[in-house]
Amino acid sequence: MTGSRGTAVAVALLAALAAAGCGLGPGAGVGSVDLTVTREYGAVPVLHRSLEAKESDTVMRLLEGSAEVQTRYGGGYVHSIDGVAEEERGGDPYDWFFYVDGTESPVGAADASAQGGERIWWDFRDWAATDHVPAVVGSWPAPFVSGVRGRRYPVVVECFGGGGACAAARGRLEDEGVALASGSPKGAIHVLVGPWGRMRDQAAAQLIEEGPAESGVYADFTAGGELVALDEGGAEARRLGRGAGLIAATSRYGGPPIWLITGGTGAAVREAAESLDAQHLRDHYAVAIDAGKETPLPVAGR
Repeated sequence: MTGSRGTAVAVALLAALAAAGCGLGPGAGVGSVDLTVTREYGAVPVLHRSLEAKESDTVMRLLEGSAEVQTRYGGGYVHSIDGVAEEERGGDPYDWFFYVDGTESPVGAADASAQGGERIWWDFRDWAATDHVPAVVGSWPAPFVSGVRGRRYPVVVECFGGGGACAAARGRLEDEGVALASGSPKGAIHVLVGPWGRMRDQAAAQLIEEGPAESGVYADFTAGGELVALDEGGAEARRLGRGAGLIAATSRYGGPPIWLITGGTGAAVREAAESLDAQHLRDHYAVAIDAGKETPLPVAGR
């Protein structure tokens, strides 16, 4: 009798925990988390959910509660999501990568704790050109609104000419509730705005000129200021011209993300700045803007 009663209590407890969707020892709630899963640099949507996270949740645990996941190395590495597994295609490696608030995580998914308010993005992609993309624009308005991994940073807009582009960029950020900082506060997220010819000597811009392996950005500029779209292998795929603007993000030495709003002309920079919104940026690593049309970067074509 005692054994049966104990079993019944245990079953009831487990059922209650399962119904809560939390597992054993869920802890207190920390808030909602936005979870996105895509393939091919965001081109193929897989799932998008808003989840209520507990203080014991990790990025891995949230994923496992929303999709069929196979892991390796003691559960710390994602091998497959919903049957899409790491592989080689034509000699190029494909794997799953994840970003928290638009930045590459310094720790694995099993060790990245949920803080509440994050935008978590998993993407399955070719990493022949680079396995290191430090920052992406596709989780807008992160990292400006939510910070990075629970830590808020000051946001500074730096202007390098470009007419009204700086005012447009500031306006887009302020529309999202971002209180912009002045001066050069330590550890700030910087948004560089201006024509490429004016900002190309900046350290973040020089990373872009060194290619995706250094910056994680699949774009370049010619000496004449033409925006060049690169493919997944980092090779030139298409010249978009001086009239195209670029919205991209990178990072130096593991620091806070640096966003670049630029182009060959002042008008191109202005159009890029006016395109700082979820409609143009959602689920893209970087974006070229020309005549109201966005071209996600890298472009397909290898």
